[in-house]
Amino acid sequence: MQKIIRRTALARNQSQRKAIRAAKDAEREEFRDALRQRFAFNRIEIDNIRAERQRRREDWMRGPLAPKRDGGLEGKTFGALSPQAMNPPVIPKHLRRKYVNIAAGDRVCIMKGKDRGKIGEVIRVDPNNETVLVKDLNMADVHFPEWLNQQYGNKSPFNSINLPISLDDVQLVVALDDPTTGVTRDVLVKHVYGGEPVLERPYGTDTPKHTRYIAGENIEIPWPRSEPAALKDEDWDTLRLEVETPTWIPSLHTSPFPPSVLDELRNPFSKYRTRHDSEWVESKKLEDYRKEYLQSRSLMTPKGELVAMLRAKKAERMGARRDADGNFIMDDQTAGFIENFMKQNASKKASSSA
Repeated sequence: MQKIIRRTALARNQSQRKAIRAAKDAEREEFRDALRQRFAFNRIEIDNIRAERQRRREDWMRGPLAPKRDGGLEGKTFGALSPQAMNPPVIPKHLRRKYVNIAAGDRVCIMKGKDRGKIGEVIRVDPNNETVLVKDLNMADVHFPEWLNQQYGNKSPFNSINLPISLDDVQLVVALDDPTTGVTRDVLVKHVYGGEPVLERPYGTDTPKHTRYIAGENIEIPWPRSEPAALKDEDWDTLRLEVETPTWIPSLHTSPFPPSVLDELRNPFSKYRTRHDSEWVESKKLEDYRKEYLQSRSLMTPKGELVAMLRAKKAERMGARRDADGNFIMDDQTAGFIENFMKQNASKKASSSA
């Protein structure tokens, strides 16, 4: 039996190690895939910059003899970027930041690129690749396939679109009051950290679930107000009149809720419950069986068996020395010693009194 228990424990530990190794291998593979996508995305950007520099040098060297690049079959899309520039690679989940402290409606300042130093409003935040879209900033011409333009009715072969910007390349712009002058001014916040969760969060809004603070100052930055989505009543929706129809009328003689609610609100382990659900009873049985099974699977080494046997014998000897009330029984040697001691004391008292 001990061999079977030992084999079962070894198989369980081995399966756990395999699961941990598989999870780590999956994370490494996801990380390598993200690196490949990042390198491909950066390669496209580097190739575009290098090709533009070569064309600029060629135009400068040839002068009037420089070719007209905005003509020909590809002339309409000359200077426009590929649609791949709109989709940065996704960051693996275990490498993403815990709190994204920028939301749609915030004002940010761009710190890199052609629009460096400009302030705009965030229109979208993508936590999967940790990028933001800023209104009317970081614009670029992007050419789309002909079938896509026909589907959306675009007559131009390219469109000016906001390109995503990394969260590391923008900083929050917060309006703060100067404590000395009392004038409100915009301040660039470099470090922001996430705090406790937001308890009063409107239903149906995209407001993040945590609060944010300015690092070092502990000043809370309020989230921008976002209006909940406008809901439209459909034919299959439940009518408001049916939802608000009262089905229970309380009185002074009864509790303000049906008696069956007491068992639902009461602790499932409470002794005051009037009934138990069959599912709860079955789960308790399975829990007891599981405890017994786990206790039976505990491995016992020869040393542990010897210690357990010695403890059991000691407990048995101690139990044999007690009476029915649980008090220790005095042996004959101790009783004789006490009797002799009392006799000696009595003889001494008699001799002293004489």
